[in-house]
Formats: sequence, structure tokens, C-alpha cells
Amino acid sequence: MSKLGPVRVGNANPVRVMGIINTSPESFYKKSVYTEQKEIAKTVKQMEEDGTDFIDVGGMSTAPYLRTLVPEKTEIERVTKAISTIQKVSSLPISIDTCRSSVARAAFDLGIDILNDVTGLQYDKNMISVLQDYTPSVVLCAFSKKLVSGNMVTQTRNLLQNSISIATKSGIPKNKIIVDPAIGFFRKKAEGIFSTKINSDWLKRDVTIIQNLKSLKLGHPLLISVSRKSFIGQLLGQKDPDKRLAGSLAAETIAVLNGADIIRTHNVKATCDAIQVAQQLKNYKKGL
Repeated sequence: MSKLGPVRVGNANPVRVMGIINTSPESFYKKSVYTEQKEIAKTVKQMEEDGTDFIDVGGMSTAPYLRTLVPEKTEIERVTKAISTIQKVSSLPISIDTCRSSVARAAFDLGIDILNDVTGLQYDKNMISVLQDYTPSVVLCAFSKKLVSGNMVTQTRNLLQNSISIATKSGIPKNKIIVDPAIGFFRKKAEGIFSTKINSDWLKRDVTIIQNLKSLKLGHPLLISVSRKSFIGQLLGQKDPDKRLAGSLAAETIAVLNGADIIRTHNVKATCDAIQVAQQLKNYKKGL
């Protein structure tokens, strides 16, 4: 039985929702950025009321088309402040969105037990010792430091398997591993260092991955994060992330129908409603 933190995920369990709290002013979607304690507390309480199962806290943007690297000290200060604030107003499980071991350790010292690493444990070699010390649940994104070419579904499977191997060798039980195909992070050109370079069409890659989610699960629950991302902007011809809500909900619904177990989103209430309808339409007993 798989769990993300204390919450059962995958198989016959309902599709879960992970609400995003960004503390990084450089993030691509400015309305997801919360830096003041009162603002963070209010937003988390609203997310809890709206039905989220987890809160994902990030202290540094990893958008591949932005230069967003900040000092580790800054990232630690941002996320620990946010985590402490959240813990005062909610008992929701908290995930730390980082690929830096020092940031993860600081977050785990506050009592959280979920790591969301967009580099699939491959950016910071010291992350392994952190995993060994705390044995958290882990969300592993597909990632490569080298150019990836060929069939994108096959290559994504291979990259996820590499990260799964790192996690298991670090002592993480199989039932605490979640996979994420990293929508938006495979690019021909990228400013940031947390993306995977490809020599093919990145839009086609993301769409193809969403169409083939079931083949990417590798025996683990699958988390997908598509909320307001660039591929939606490309499909809609909409550069402003603030105007991509309807597109996000459509993509999240398709992801659920295609096998996603957890949806990471900026739009908790709308996403919960969309998931509820998608699941009922998928499972509703046929009438006439």
C-alpha cells in the first residue's frame, strides 16, 4: 500500500490533490507566491477548506526558461518560515519542493516527511545521506543532466527508473516512492539548470507524456503537475499564466482519466471539482 506522507495514494484510493505554496518571488505564476506569514496562513486554511490533501512548499523557482538560482541560505529561510507558519494553522501533510540536501534537511528537522525533487535525486549527491537519515516519502521527477533523444515515453520511463533505483538504494521503501514525468521541464533551450535538454519538440513531448501516463507508472503512484504551465499557454495561444485556468483544468481532467493518482495544482477548489467529476464519469455504472 503506497503512501505519500501519511496519506494513502494510488490503486483504489481517490485521486489526491497537492496545493502549491511558492515563497519565491521569481516564480513564473505570481499569484502563487506568498511571502508574508498572514498571507501564507490564510491561503493554507483556504486550501484545506477547499479539499487539498497536501501542501507543497517551494523556496526557489525551477522554471526552465528563467534564471532563478538563489543562495541556499535564502531558500532555507523562505521554506522554514513558511513551514512553521503552516504548522501553526493546519495539520495537513507538507511536502518540501527542493533538490538541495541542506534545504531538505532543514525542512525535515521541522517534522515534515515528504520530499519533492524535480531532479529525481540527481542534482545534489548529498541528498542520499538526507534520505538515509529521515526516510521520507519521495516524489521523483524524470530528469537528466545529459541530452535526451529518441522516444520520449521510453526515455522518461528510463529516467524515472534511474531515480527509483537511487531512492531504493538510499533505503526508501517502494511504497513511499511516487513518480512524476516532469511536464514542462524537457526543453531544447533552457535558462535554468533544472531542466532536461532534448533535441525535439518540447510541446509534443509534454502532450505525448500526458497521453501515455499509465505506461510511466512503473508500479508506483503517479503525480502530475500541469497547472498553468507553458504547454497550456502554447495550446491556447495564451502567454499570461493567469489566463490558463480553464486549460489547466482540462489537462488535469485528462491526466486523471489517463491514470494520474495525485494532481499538484495552484487551483485547489477548481481542481478538486474537476477531479470529482472526472472520477465519477470514469467510474459511474453504465445505465441503459
